[in-house]
Amino acid sequence: MKLPPFLLDQWLEQKFSADPPIEFDLGSSTGPVWTLRELLALGGDVEELLETRLFYTPPAGSSELREELARMEGVDPQSVLVMTGAAEALLILLHLAAEPGANVVLPNPGFPANEAVAQSLGLETRHYTLRASHNFQVDPDEIRKLVDPATRLVLVNSPHNPTGSVLTDGEMEALHKFCAERGVQFVSDQVYHPIYHGPAMRSAARLPHATVLGDFSKALCLSGLRIGWMIEPDARRRKAYLNARSYFTVSSTVLGERLATLALRHRDAIYGRTRRTTAANLPLLDRLFAKHPDVLRWVRPQGGMTAFPWLANGRDGRDFCRSLAQYGVLLAPGDCFGMASHFRLGFAASGERFAQGIERLEEVLQKAAQPLARSYRAASNETSPK
Repeated sequence: MKLPPFLLDQWLEQKFSADPPIEFDLGSSTGPVWTLRELLALGGDVEELLETRLFYTPPAGSSELREELARMEGVDPQSVLVMTGAAEALLILLHLAAEPGANVVLPNPGFPANEAVAQSLGLETRHYTLRASHNFQVDPDEIRKLVDPATRLVLVNSPHNPTGSVLTDGEMEALHKFCAERGVQFVSDQVYHPIYHGPAMRSAARLPHATVLGDFSKALCLSGLRIGWMIEPDARRRKAYLNARSYFTVSSTVLGERLATLALRHRDAIYGRTRRTTAANLPLLDRLFAKHPDVLRWVRPQGGMTAFPWLANGRDGRDFCRSLAQYGVLLAPGDCFGMASHFRLGFAASGERFAQGIERLEEVLQKAAQPLARSYRAASNETSPK
């Protein structure tokens, strides 16, 4: 099976080459970008870095990086494997799950690559849906109903991309127990942990049968390192992951792992910057959506750095995103996630320039407010009871 066009990445690519240029990236899912100079200023030794031997790292990752990850997550370093981003970890998991007649349970909406890769490997994909009408909350009962003897893994993503919804500790524990009792692999993608905008949740690494994924791209805001990790308590699975990695990428980059280790040793500073950015920018979105209810609707995210608003008239959001791009503002159309009336709005990637981006977005909304409001009222009349 051929892989379908990756709509999300194809759309986001225009921030590098669009004409007119993109001035405000409100579509990306990362946090405030760090420069190498800023990262090294946290305590890196430039001379020591220059002496790095540009050779392969161990397939499981350097011992220094694995020890820092284990310390952060409160696990044994032996259970930690370094990957080329969380993307490689997901690829390996789906590849190993691909047996004849097998199925996997995934969130909808979710990371677009998961479904495409799973189906290309011959897996049946079953979805539980995060609905705006239910504040994008996961329904654990819906997940339970999708699991059968052919289910190889259940994937949860919390905080969730793109909606920002969060599974409570109790919900996570209950789903973990449900899967463990049935011999189904429980996978927690927590690349946005520990960024929360309400009660903070615990890492799923505490759960004895959970496979936990993390990376440096989201909460740690260092996407250019292309480093991720897996926490896997099952030694048999770890052996299978490393064997698969030998076929896919062999190892990560030695410089990436050195810088990732430095970042983890100063993670409080990195997480602190992310939290300050989201704390400053979320109130701007509160005001935006309160001011334009005839045009835009949303559910306030509980965690992470993305929201998943929608057009109040229920129309396709791609034209809306295309119009904004002409004014230098980039959003991600909802059809990239299979929900066409929505769009993803990232409120951390642009950092301190987010306020200016929202001002530009407001200017466009004001120009379009009357026709969009009329469109919304017309759509409402069409669907109202006669």
